[in-house]
Amino acid sequence: MGATRGLRPGRLARLGAKLPTKLRRRAEALPGPLAPPVAAGSTTPRVAIVGTGFGGMGMAARLKQAGIHTFTVFEKSDGVGGTWRDNTYPGAACDVPSHLYSLSFVPNPEWSRKFPTQPEIHSYLASIPERTGIDDHIEFGVEVRSLEWDDDSRTWAVTLSGQDGERTEQFDAVVAATGQLNRPHIPDVAGLDDFDGPMFHSARWDHDVDLTGRNVGVVGIGASAIQFVPAIAERAGSLTLFQRSSNYVAPKADGPISDRFRRALRIEPVRKAYRFGIWARFDSRFLALRAGSPLARIGQKMFDKGLEPLVGEKLSSEAVVPDYPLGCKRILIANDWYPTLMRSDVKVVTGEVEKVEAGAVMVDGERHPVDTLIFGTGFESTGFLMPMKVTGRNGVDLHETWSDGAEAHLGITVSGFPNLFVLYGPNTNLGHNSIIFMLERQISYALTCIRTLVDGGRPLDVRPGAQAASNRRLVRDLDRTVWAASCHSWYKTASGKITNNWSGPTITYMARTLRPRWGDFDRL
Repeated sequence: MGATRGLRPGRLARLGAKLPTKLRRRAEALPGPLAPPVAAGSTTPRVAIVGTGFGGMGMAARLKQAGIHTFTVFEKSDGVGGTWRDNTYPGAACDVPSHLYSLSFVPNPEWSRKFPTQPEIHSYLASIPERTGIDDHIEFGVEVRSLEWDDDSRTWAVTLSGQDGERTEQFDAVVAATGQLNRPHIPDVAGLDDFDGPMFHSARWDHDVDLTGRNVGVVGIGASAIQFVPAIAERAGSLTLFQRSSNYVAPKADGPISDRFRRALRIEPVRKAYRFGIWARFDSRFLALRAGSPLARIGQKMFDKGLEPLVGEKLSSEAVVPDYPLGCKRILIANDWYPTLMRSDVKVVTGEVEKVEAGAVMVDGERHPVDTLIFGTGFESTGFLMPMKVTGRNGVDLHETWSDGAEAHLGITVSGFPNLFVLYGPNTNLGHNSIIFMLERQISYALTCIRTLVDGGRPLDVRPGAQAASNRRLVRDLDRTVWAASCHSWYKTASGKITNNWSGPTITYMARTLRPRWGDFDRL
């Protein structure tokens, strides 16, 4: 029964499967899920997939849909969901509309709100394995410790660690779907070990700590804090927010989706048109992220005008008015952020945290008493594929190769590391649209490559020249964006190299990843 469950191939793929042999072979050259499923009796490659977030499960579902069942998904925790499994802080939600924050080939017409909350996203993700028939392919509680390319066998030796100890298995291809936001960052502040109260990162929220009446200090005011600070303000005795700089926070056009509209969204053409409309509207916003954009200047003036009335005795200009161009850091959305800052029991402290003491945080020589400390300081976002050790051809270490900042060809393949496909890899993050769209493009690209390995196809290794050329183009385009401005953000390394964001609208990425250019690859 398990072998027959899965997504039904699309209409074009089903049509291709019915064609005469010669025409079917031509149809097999179509990209991604457009190609007919692999013919029965074919020898399919063994594929290891790391992670069970959107990327890992989406890749697994597409492989099975394509008739490739020889894959295993490794998940180090006890459940699926990735970042949406880990981030359970109060108020956790997404800033991308629900119907654009789900896999197009595993639709959910039943979203209850325009913007999804963490519990609803996690519930959706938890439904994917059974809906797509990949549940039998997932191994929980198994961590991928290392990947090592074997030049002789032309396979990956994948070292796994689980309850039964360590083992190594061979795979023809590896899909790394570990994402960019999976390792919480806690700043190296003097005296952390001296703090004598509860202390945790928002991505590892301690639900056993009752915040009622406590004097809570929050270090780092970013996308997570924008959500959990208003959610805990009513309970806490006081809140002291420690921030180095402020954020641009726009209104959130959220609200429930009516029963009537949900019924309409159960109709596939209606749902697809609605999703397309959101995507197109969001993609047009990239115009505001170009350096010197007139649209950005208009937006900047609107923000400045809206923030001006907030500045006064209660809030300083540094507390609410950003000192960098609009879009240089992630633009946040919330309806309850500024009202929360105006509360009498909320204080904003600007400046660098100097040290932490027992029961206090020091900033600019001033002691701020707190009995609970929460870090909203984001993630180690530029350390791609960490902490896995990845060794490619001729013993080359991937992390040494990336010592000056990660880069890849279209964010997916890396020269010297054959048949390794990275999802949500270097320079594939967005500041204006849905990462799920990008993941689906990467999944389709990787699937097209993996299909060439059927029946003993030779491994693919992107050529150094092709990777270098695509990254020169990427850097040139990034230099024309607002992200190149001198602001500190998780899009950049400490040296200022932009390693996380894509350089244009998503339609450009779609065009460049529509199908692999086989001349960009060597066959080993």
